[in-house]
Parts: sequence; C-alpha cells; structure tokens
Amino acid sequence: MAVHLVRHAKAGVRRQWVGPDDQRPLTKPGLRQADALVALLGDRPVSRILSSPYLRCVQSVTPLADHLGIEIEPDSRLAEGARLTDAFCLVEDLLAQGVEAVLCSHGDVIPEVLVRLEGRGVELVSDEWSVKKGSTWTIEADAEGDITRAVHHPPPS
Repeated sequence: MAVHLVRHAKAGVRRQWVGPDDQRPLTKPGLRQADALVALLGDRPVSRILSSPYLRCVQSVTPLADHLGIEIEPDSRLAEGARLTDAFCLVEDLLAQGVEAVLCSHGDVIPEVLVRLEGRGVELVSDEWSVKKGSTWTIEADAEGDITRAVHHPPPS
C-alpha cells in the first residue's frame, strides 16, 4: 500500500496574480501535468484523494479523481503553511489504516514530510531529491503500515 504525495502542478506566478492566493489556478502546462497524473496513478488501488483546499491543488488532482470516480476531500492539513506534524500524521494514519491515497499539497509542506521520513531512516529513492511542481513521492508501507521507502516520480514533461 502507498500514499502518493503530489506537489501541485504549475500555477500562475504568485506576484502577478491579483486575486487571493488560494484561488490562483493552474496554467495550461499545469493542466497538462494534472492530466498526466492519470497515467502515473490511474491504475493504482487509490480509495481516497485528499487535497489542500487551494484551487491549484484541487485542480491538480481533478482529472485523477474523475478517472477513478472518487470525490476530492479538501483538507487544511495539506494547505500552504500547515503544521508539519498535521501533514505527517495524516500520512501515517492513512498507511496505518491500510488506505491507498493521493494527497496534494505545496512546496513548503512536502519537503518537511520527506525530511522527517529521512530522519526516521526511511530510504528516499530518487535520481534527484526534488519537489518540483507536478512531481509525486510514493510513500510505501508494508502490511503492518510501517513506512519502508519513498520513491520520487519527476513531473511530466
């Protein structure tokens, strides 16, 4: 079983966006990255999709949710600026419950989760330790829910 931690796809430039930041949408390349997530995770036994409530995160997992017929669950523990403890506990809880899930979050949350995993001795498998927009980390667990490794999938080109 696994939890797939997705960094939201490419969104417009923050300083050029005139509305509230939580409403900043994906760009055309970002929408293509969101569509490509279906090829990466569409055949996995995902039963839940949780997302930061920010529009760019929800848009990033919408094609996958549509493909799998799953509702997206907005979750503030994945929002920009969320406390590390909350996001990390969410990952651990899902794995302990045996739930295969996709979580979409931000560039400040995901690295903190990975650093905590690494600090606990979890192997991070990657050609490039990165959390680029549109990338995914698959956090794998054994049958008891113990995290065994995290595998990086670079963003689609």
